[in-house]
Amino acid sequence: MHDFTATFLADIQGIRRDIHAHPELAYEEIRTANLIANTLAAHHIPVLRGMGKTGIVGIVKKGNSPRAIGIRADMDALPLQEQNTFAHASVHAGKMHACGHDGHTAMLLGAAIDLKRHGDFDGTVYAIFQPAEENYGGARRMIDEGLFGQCPMDAIFGMHNWPDYAIGEFATTPGPIMASSNTFTLTIRGTGGHGAQPQRTVDPVMIAVQVAQGWQNIMTRNKSPLDAAVLSITQIHAGSAFNIVPDKAILTGTVRTFSTSVLDLIESRLRETAEGIASAFHATATLDFQRNYPPVVNHPEETARVIRVMESLVGKERTHTQSVPTMVAEDFSFMLARKPGCYVFMGNGAREHANNTAPCGFLHSPTYDFDDTMLPLGMTFWMRLAREYLGR
Repeated sequence: MHDFTATFLADIQGIRRDIHAHPELAYEEIRTANLIANTLAAHHIPVLRGMGKTGIVGIVKKGNSPRAIGIRADMDALPLQEQNTFAHASVHAGKMHACGHDGHTAMLLGAAIDLKRHGDFDGTVYAIFQPAEENYGGARRMIDEGLFGQCPMDAIFGMHNWPDYAIGEFATTPGPIMASSNTFTLTIRGTGGHGAQPQRTVDPVMIAVQVAQGWQNIMTRNKSPLDAAVLSITQIHAGSAFNIVPDKAILTGTVRTFSTSVLDLIESRLRETAEGIASAFHATATLDFQRNYPPVVNHPEETARVIRVMESLVGKERTHTQSVPTMVAEDFSFMLARKPGCYVFMGNGAREHANNTAPCGFLHSPTYDFDDTMLPLGMTFWMRLAREYLGR
């Protein structure tokens, strides 16, 4: 591991805890962006501001090579009430860094500073601090506002802390590693009336029940068993009283897949099944299907480079293949759709936490806190990757 000074590590830990204590939601990361930009500028690292509203890009250049890579960290917090009581707990009610983005930001910031000071490479490292990863597609917005035009790069890399692996372990895989994220709203319209006279109604509640059951056939009879996918109905809303048959029922939920062809199949069958069942009961069904994030698909060559860096850092026995992709989604997928690259999991271990006596919890847990012992390992990983890709 890289030999960071105690003072430097204390500074980066202080920044991480400061960000944790002052969480900001999607596109509200003004204080966080100012802290990042001011810290980079203090170390004479050029900064691009305002890309994706609150996004920051630090530019670390050495030598004369035109080669370049991007390294991305996400900055936003979650709308969640923190239950931790340590000194750096959130000062903002209902906002919390429960996904470790504070740690991602601190690790990339530390790596950028040390690459500027001591980096032995020939080319450019773009340190990308992205807003709004949680549900709002900050990666897509940065791309739309010129990220790859203003910062031409040959490849891009991202990393997330992951409780399924112990601290000191890494994991990745070529191909799909995270799923697409898609949401749907189905509106069934019937004819309302008195609950004691159902023959005079077209009951959308019973139609919703039939649709919910019929949709399960998509997963068991339309989709190949070899194609992984999730269809979850998470809300059903209808009615206002015990004795009134409503005129409308609404179903909402999520679909996750690893391929566009499977997603196309599921979307079309959702619509056909709902419309067919509704028509049979003399009702109508309207499906609003939103494709939010595509799957995260790693590129083979860049993944091979990443694995070499992992093995050099922690050894082959602690470098894992993520053989079963996760159904969690990530908007880094938009970046990998435009540039070769790789997304990495860095173990954080669901265990007694080094920062606190309480269990750290899992991602999106109200007791979660990024473990500061991971900071030097993450920074070293980014620095070795830069040398691997841009070595002289």
